[in-house]
Amino acid sequence: MKLPRPEGDATTGVASLPMYDWPEIRAATDALWTAIRQQLRNIGIAAPFLLERSDDPEPLWRHPGLVLSQTCGFPYANGLAGKVALIGAPAHAVTGAAPGRYFSVLVARKADAAPTMADLADRRFAYNMTHSQSGFAAPVRLLAAGGHASRPQPLQTGAHRASIHAVARGEADWAAIDAVTWELAKRHDAAADELQVFSRTPETPALPLIASIRYADQAEAIASANEVAFSSLPAGIRDATLVTGLARVKQSDYAALAIPVPAHEALPGLSI
Repeated sequence: MKLPRPEGDATTGVASLPMYDWPEIRAATDALWTAIRQQLRNIGIAAPFLLERSDDPEPLWRHPGLVLSQTCGFPYANGLAGKVALIGAPAHAVTGAAPGRYFSVLVARKADAAPTMADLADRRFAYNMTHSQSGFAAPVRLLAAGGHASRPQPLQTGAHRASIHAVARGEADWAAIDAVTWELAKRHDAAADELQVFSRTPETPALPLIASIRYADQAEAIASANEVAFSSLPAGIRDATLVTGLARVKQSDYAALAIPVPAHEALPGLSI
């Protein structure tokens, strides 16, 4: 992805909202960004007209011209904390989590008997990527905390949605899916109809909104701009994006996510 230069006005700032930017709700995500952009411009922050979209959103998270993006809590805690400005965590009331928090649902095929954690010993795990809090770290910690393991070699899929498909097709037996993504899947992906939720992980702080460290002194103002934008959204856009508000979070809220993950204890077949 070719990124614009950081210096200059609104034409050179960069922004993305990659974590829940499904094609089925892209128009709603663009409407959400339009509302945020207007509020940022109202407080004198140059914001780009369009969101950056790429198969790999991670290079943008460290871009010096980043006005706003969203990352996962695991990479934030394990590399971005202190190097970017933390803005807040969106609230998604539909999941039932506390505002600004979320969890993962553990899913398996409806055609199979709903497993217990102990039953996962001989069932293959599908995960999006090893630096995902919801798709990897949270379920691995849950397994290890209960003294359980999933022994077969796990399947890396690259995305939560791909993990849903892998389990539905029988390429894997279970997966951990971000609760917001699961709500989107139930609405927009028939593969979710083939699956059942059999457990969930504990709540952790939700996926944080971040900006370049150059905006650290303006983080509170950017958070307030997002709050105003969220509250101004039409009901249909709020429903489509699942966003209901913004929770103020601190860097220390994510500190527990930096504790080493007992990956090989819980996943003996993991090859990395």
